[in-house]
Amino acid sequence: MFVSEANILHADLDAFFASVEQRDNPRLRGRPVIVGGGVVLAASYEAKAFGVRTAMGLRAARQLCPRAIVVPPRFTAYSDASTAVFEVFANTTPLVEGISIDEAFLDVGGLRRVSGTPTEIATLLRRDVADEVGLPISVGVARTKFLAKVASAASKPDGLLVVPPDQEQAFLHPLPIERLWGVGRATAEKLHARGITTVGEVAALQERVLTSLLGRASGHHLHALAHNRDPRPVEVGRRRRSIGSQRALGRSPKSADAIDAFLVGIVDRVTRRMRAAERVGRTVVLRLRFDDFTRATRSHTLPHATGQTDPILAAARVLLAAATPLIEERGVTLIGISVGNVEDDGIVQLELPFARRSNGALDAALDRVSDRFGAETVTRAVLLGRDHGFSVPMLPD
Repeated sequence: MFVSEANILHADLDAFFASVEQRDNPRLRGRPVIVGGGVVLAASYEAKAFGVRTAMGLRAARQLCPRAIVVPPRFTAYSDASTAVFEVFANTTPLVEGISIDEAFLDVGGLRRVSGTPTEIATLLRRDVADEVGLPISVGVARTKFLAKVASAASKPDGLLVVPPDQEQAFLHPLPIERLWGVGRATAEKLHARGITTVGEVAALQERVLTSLLGRASGHHLHALAHNRDPRPVEVGRRRRSIGSQRALGRSPKSADAIDAFLVGIVDRVTRRMRAAERVGRTVVLRLRFDDFTRATRSHTLPHATGQTDPILAAARVLLAAATPLIEERGVTLIGISVGNVEDDGIVQLELPFARRSNGALDAALDRVSDRFGAETVTRAVLLGRDHGFSVPMLPD
């Protein structure tokens, strides 16, 4: 359905973890701040100016910015701040779609008589977040979710950018192709090889040319976005289509046993979340990042949906084994696991061929103890004495 007015807001907190630290500690304000331990979880804009980025090893970050102040993460503070910000969102409009703990889409159509124009509402939203929560937030306003998100990114830090419908192409088409959702490194290389570097150049191509170059689904998707065709509405209470977690490993060499232990910890975290949310899924996805900053993704679809740890871990280990030559050649700096094709757990958990014994009783016992005494009070033997990594807060599953 065509919407004639820019009614969709994308609100995104700026350098969220680092901004909370600067808010709560006046001596950090205006100074380069890194939140993390062995790796960078977040960096203030003062640190980003030196090239510090999320998931970078702390040693490399210190080399880029020797004056940076490193603080340990305080996830309770971040969760509390997120809750307060989402209360501001809810007071702005009932149509809020949370994307993560620090960003959301808001539909403000129909509020003109009550609250003013979308631009006025966005201005008030930014003021309320600053006054009530003490954090900077950037907001993009556009006719589609895609363009609103692009606009909020362009407005950072602490800005507001409105893209009127009659200026969409003028704003969108000069941008690099990497701004299009779905354009990763491999897709960008294919387009660059054809001399295509801007969104406008993608828009100028016929759809059949894009599909022949990138495949039917990707070509259709990028052709639509290049013309700002994104019919998705803001969905209130939308549940995740996948549940995942990842762990940055740093750049030091890792043994096969250590990598496997990291994998076990990630899968255990993901499956506990799935069972707590009463979700099951079929497709196990392994994501790797290497020392040379290249990435690889492998996936396997199970015959039946499950939320049990053993079959999902078995599938993840098969995927990891297949990627071992790449890990040995390039070194691995990040491992991620997600489970897709997620649905509500309204079916009987079935025995899966990936696990000789799918120990649902063990999962249930671990869940009961974790619920009562905390997630770190009980763990699998392979994880004893190992750093479990940071469990980053997120929206409910």
